[in-house]
Amino acid sequence: MRILIVEDDKKVSGFIKKGLEEETYAVDAAYDGEEGLYLGEENQYDLIILDLMLPKLDGLEVLRRLREKKLDVPVLLLTAKDSVEDKVAGLNKGADDYLTKPFAFSELLARIRVLLRRGTADAKTVLQIDDLTLDLVSHKVKRNSEEIELTGKEYSLLEYFIRNQGKVLTRTMIAEHVWDYNFDTFTNVIDVYINHLRKKIDKNHEKKLLHTLRGVGYVMRE
Repeated sequence: MRILIVEDDKKVSGFIKKGLEEETYAVDAAYDGEEGLYLGEENQYDLIILDLMLPKLDGLEVLRRLREKKLDVPVLLLTAKDSVEDKVAGLNKGADDYLTKPFAFSELLARIRVLLRRGTADAKTVLQIDDLTLDLVSHKVKRNSEEIELTGKEYSLLEYFIRNQGKVLTRTMIAEHVWDYNFDTFTNVIDVYINHLRKKIDKNHEKKLLHTLRGVGYVMRE
């Protein structure tokens, strides 16, 4: 899943970005309100972490404009402002949750997981297709009860495929959801990772789950 952090404190932003990437999320970062609004409008994110006190355009104004555009992406406000009035103002503008600084990364991660589950059709913590399972909490992947070791990016790819099983996913769609804003779409990195993933989940099994549609993209189906 892809997350946008809009936070002008580069130390805080870097800390969050590093932690989320270790949890296999694709993460973009903006350091002022104007850049955050632009990225939020131009790209498809699964969640936005938004500071209130931002240069050029404050967080509440960014949030207001995103909601005016009918973008229903979950927004988690992250700020040093902790008064009831500030929280109410943020929630009334369309925020989904509120976390004050300083914070424990474990709490931030827990809130992110809740918001991401809330935006899906169900709140299961285990995704499954046929005999392949992916645990969103432990990050364990198993096929026919045998555990499969994946890299962080392979895990992100697999999660995206299982969440969209039966749908044809183009390379552009995959790049937008699994890689960050700086990804070079002209490389063959996506194809390389998908080949690695296919070998790990399909190689020793008669039934293949990950399929290539030449000239179109990829699809995961039973």
